[in-house]
Order: sequence, then C-alpha cells, then structure tokens
Amino acid sequence: MMKCTAVSDTENSRFLVSPFGLFPHPWSPLLSASSSAVYSEVIKKFSLLGYIVAKALQDGRVLDLPLSKALYKLILGKELSLYDIQSFDPASGRALLEFQAVVERKEYLRSLCKEESPDVDVCLRNTKIEDLCLDFTLPGYPDYVLVPETDSTMVNLYNLEEYITLMVDATKKSGISRQVEAFKSGFDQVFPVRHLKVFTEEELERLLCGEHVLWNSEDLLDHIKFDHGYTISSPPIVNLLEIMQEFDLEQQRAFLQFVTGAPRLPTGGLASLNPKLTIVRKHCCKGIDADLPSVMTCANYLKLPPYSSKLARTFRIPVFTLQEVMKEKLLYAITEGQGSFHLS
Repeated sequence: MMKCTAVSDTENSRFLVSPFGLFPHPWSPLLSASSSAVYSEVIKKFSLLGYIVAKALQDGRVLDLPLSKALYKLILGKELSLYDIQSFDPASGRALLEFQAVVERKEYLRSLCKEESPDVDVCLRNTKIEDLCLDFTLPGYPDYVLVPETDSTMVNLYNLEEYITLMVDATKKSGISRQVEAFKSGFDQVFPVRHLKVFTEEELERLLCGEHVLWNSEDLLDHIKFDHGYTISSPPIVNLLEIMQEFDLEQQRAFLQFVTGAPRLPTGGLASLNPKLTIVRKHCCKGIDADLPSVMTCANYLKLPPYSSKLARTFRIPVFTLQEVMKEKLLYAITEGQGSFHLS
C-alpha cells in the first residue's frame, strides 16, 4: 500500500519503516487478473484512510501518521516535480537527477558539434549508461513495465531521456493517481477535500499530526491542572515537573502516548490539549510504594502515587531520592504500558 525502506525489527513484521514519510506504492495501470484483486483492496484501504484523516481533522484528533510532504502536496491538488521524488525516495531521486544531468550534458555536447547527428559518449561516474543494465521496468517493481512494447529494451544513452520521463511519471502520477483519488474520495465523505487548499503542506501536517516540539518548563507550569489531593507546590508535583523537564523527545512522546493516547500535542501545544492535562493523587489499597502511575486517556488524567521516603531506602535498584524513584516508576509505566488498555 505504501512505499517503505525497511520492516521494523519487531515480532510483528507488519510495521513499516519510512523515515522520509509515507507515499503510495506505485501500481501499474496494466494489472494482471491476480494483481487486480489485490489492487482493489488497496483502493478500499486508501478510501478508508482518507475518511479517517478527514474525521480526525474534523474532530481535532491527533494521528501518528507520518505522511510524506509529497503526499500532502497531492492531497492539496498540487503537481509534483522530479525534486519532490527525492524528498520521499532519496536514492531514486538522486539517480534520476544524475541521469538528467547526463542527458543535459549529451545535448550540450551535441550543440557544440556542427554535424546534425554527432556521436557523443557521455558517462555516469565513468560508467556507460548501457553498462548499468537497466531495462524499462520501474526499479524495485519488476512487474511494473513502463512501456509494454519496450519491456525487453535496455536503457542506453539515446533513450535515457525517455526512461527518465517514464520513471518520473510512474512514480508521481500514473502509478499512484488512482490511490490518491481513492483517498480524496474517502475524505470527501466527511467534508470536501478542496477546503484544505487554504493550508500549506507544513500547516496540514501540524493540524493532523500535532507539534514536533512538545513542551518547555513554562508550558508545564501554565497549562497543567493539579487536583484531588495535589497542588502546584505538592512535593510529588514538584518532582514530577522536574522529571518532565528532563525528558528527551522520545520520552516526551512516550509519556504523551501513555497519558493521552497520542504521541504528539495538538497544534498550539499543551495550551490546546482538551481536556486539560490533569495530575491527581492516586490512593492505593496495598500501599503507595507498590503501585505504578496510571491514567485515564479519555480525560488526559494522570494518577500519581505520592511515593514515600521508605521506598527510596528499600528500592532494589540504585536510586537514592524520591525524584529518582518516581522517575523509575514513571518510565517503567509509560514503557510497559504502551498499547495496554484496562478498565478501572
């Protein structure tokens, strides 16, 4: 469904790694009967994805959906260029730009010659184009024949320009246009996708995926609510705020995922989080030192035990302050609690 550079190293191999953002997997317009059945399911998934994205935007929900900038441009109805390919597939983009430079060099040398059809020999990194052994299929997709009648023709210096044109078209247009249209069709079921044209790609990404920079110390003091046994001056709250200020970006994302169900804050940061992030005192039946922090994600509610000094003395790992004890407990909860859902 989407292009990817690798499969994540987890027990569940269904997770894809796409560090440059998700972009549709190209499908040939000339599909076989077996491929057509698979492709029809892909189209349905793109339609569903469009519906989900539209609903998230309508409801103000943050999605952890790293779409590529190029895909945002297509959603906004903009045309892609050769340089856009480099943004989501750097290897292919660089290769195409190098090929284009070879073509331009060939044309320049021909323009210097007086003959009508001069015999020029231009290489790519000291290698002849013919020696690259390229055929007219889309690299990485051997079943995607760029032009049926040229499926056995090898790429050379004199048909390289045609190869570049077909490659670019398959990657940014003909190979993905039906998927993009299916996405827009699903989106239109919620509200017209054309209404998004007032935004840039960067603005649309922030609306959908939230803020990249999550919080600073001022945000924590100004936009967190303390209730049910805690005030801003309570020792556990003072410790918690210091811990949250020390979090790196990945720890901040994990904390947000644990407390709110999303790894990013909405546009506007903590000030825009609704309901407001609330920290309350957790009352435990079996003793506070044996309990972990817990949450109510529907209300952005963190229930934090007021750990005792006894725990700092008897904890089995080398920690010596209440703040370190709390940090260990909190990191354990947000790490082991990812993806867990329980009613309490």
